[in-house]
Amino acid sequence: MKNKQFSTQGVRHVEVDRESDGQRIDNFLLRELKGIPRTRIYRLLRKGEVRVNGGRAKPSQRIVVGDKVRIPPVRMEQRPDAAAAPGRLEQLRQQVIFENADYLVIDKPSGMAVHGGSGISLGVIEILRQDTKWASLELAHRLDRSTSGCLVLAKKKSSLRWIHQLLREGRVEKHYLALVRGQWQLGSKWIDAPLQTHTRRSGERHVTVAAAGKKARTQFVPQTFYREATLMSVVPATGRTHQIRVHAAHAGHPLAGDARYGDGEFNRRMERKRLRRLFLHAQALNFTTPSGDELLLSAPLPAELTRVLDRMKAKPS
Repeated sequence: MKNKQFSTQGVRHVEVDRESDGQRIDNFLLRELKGIPRTRIYRLLRKGEVRVNGGRAKPSQRIVVGDKVRIPPVRMEQRPDAAAAPGRLEQLRQQVIFENADYLVIDKPSGMAVHGGSGISLGVIEILRQDTKWASLELAHRLDRSTSGCLVLAKKKSSLRWIHQLLREGRVEKHYLALVRGQWQLGSKWIDAPLQTHTRRSGERHVTVAAAGKKARTQFVPQTFYREATLMSVVPATGRTHQIRVHAAHAGHPLAGDARYGDGEFNRRMERKRLRRLFLHAQALNFTTPSGDELLLSAPLPAELTRVLDRMKAKPS
């Protein structure tokens, strides 16, 4: 059995700045103690080890500018794949699409989780934070591990709050490319079907269409017809877990390469076309920055997906 390695952060006293004004103490600690599980954060709070201005802090307490927060020593296990981070960091540096004072946008590779957890030690966010200039990065939104394409990360708390507000108001436009089973005969179609998320014993999330679920809306527009599949442009109006995948399956046209919600026989046929992943790519996004600039960013379809399309026979006109 391998010996575990640990590192310990000593006691810190942090003064709350304007960026953190009004934030809940639990969320503040999650940012200050990056990589520490939320359950452990709550344990520290319950035990009274976190103090605000000398007093015990409750998880729901909101901090204000000038508050003095005592953060206790925290022992963190060093993950065995931490040594691989430099190589992955260089890989992600090559995937940068856009960067300014507020945001970093990358073309996330398929197969890379956006954050650690559920058996995954290092995700995109943990890897990028290895670079000191990106140490304060936060995820603005998420992409499934198997999905590639545009991923936005915020550099400042104010920038994160800004884009979260835009997302809540539906003012971030996202465009995806997806290959679905069969000939799509529904034209340009909005799928309105509420989604409910279930957590399995393994910790995996599984999503179903259910009347008791949360509102979810997705637009599907056919782009190219093939003999046994259709390339679709997809615009989600909401951002539910696995939304595009579940809505496509609900419409009778599951995504190619989708092992969870897809068609096994169709996936095997696509494997013969050398599809080795989910055919879902976050192609473009559009939003306005805090300074008023409009960003329209795009990531080209990955070569491994382009080659699959090249092997498909176009449907005769």
